[in-house]
Amino acid sequence: MGRRTDRRRLVQVTFGADRVSARERSETVAVEEPLEIRVGGESLTVTMRLPGDDMELVHGLLLSEGLIRHREDLMVARYCADTDTMNVIDVTLADGPRPLPVSAQRSLVMHGGCGLCGKANIDAITASVGVLNSERRVEAEVLRALPGRLRAGQQTFDRTGGTHAAGLFTATGETVVIREDVGRHNAVDKVLGWALVNGHDAANDVLQVSSRASFEIVQKAAMAGVGVLSCVSAPSALAIDAAIDTGVTLIAFSREDRLTICSHPDRVLLPGSREPLHGAAGAGA
Repeated sequence: MGRRTDRRRLVQVTFGADRVSARERSETVAVEEPLEIRVGGESLTVTMRLPGDDMELVHGLLLSEGLIRHREDLMVARYCADTDTMNVIDVTLADGPRPLPVSAQRSLVMHGGCGLCGKANIDAITASVGVLNSERRVEAEVLRALPGRLRAGQQTFDRTGGTHAAGLFTATGETVVIREDVGRHNAVDKVLGWALVNGHDAANDVLQVSSRASFEIVQKAAMAGVGVLSCVSAPSALAIDAAIDTGVTLIAFSREDRLTICSHPDRVLLPGSREPLHGAAGAGA
């Protein structure tokens, strides 16, 4: 495994009440390196990531993009021997090469202005996995504690301040797995890849992420069958639409003192109540 942190000489500027000072200091920073993923020898995508847990990242990315559904769908994943670094992984699918699904065409080989509207992307997800109908209920008291539990597992962030994290937690708040990366999407892929590789059913878990709630994060949760997704920052409109249509309960602005339910509030229980919340969370203005 490559290094996860490195040292750099930086200049820190401090603004005081009556003076501005500058001093050089050595800081620990997160390592960011490219990982090329090949399928059958053909390049699929290149993602920038924090080295480590690469096989989990590959499994999670292929799962969330609809190229595999089960651990057995991926026959072999190995680092390429024809490169000088551990930055290229080639995978062999059990049933051979296949065309990319619409969602993968959007996120892996296309860029802004690719011509697919938001609704087309949501339809591609629901066509692949249907609408989630997990009846698992989660107490609001559990949800408010998850950002702190995720933060407690961010060892690389403690040293660098430069990584995101994602974690799976049980409905009662126990930690299942936590992974870090320089990219929030990669951190999610690593967590979901861990579940796939280890045969863990994440359908009844909560996916907690240290970032905003983007469409891609909702997509990954839905493709993995995760019913509750909680993010510490703001949601996008498309993320809310996707969560509503795919059956994901989306929590945004998850803090110790508050949280915002963007979709399917019936999975959340308030303190002292056994009845789930109801309402039109996520409805357009």
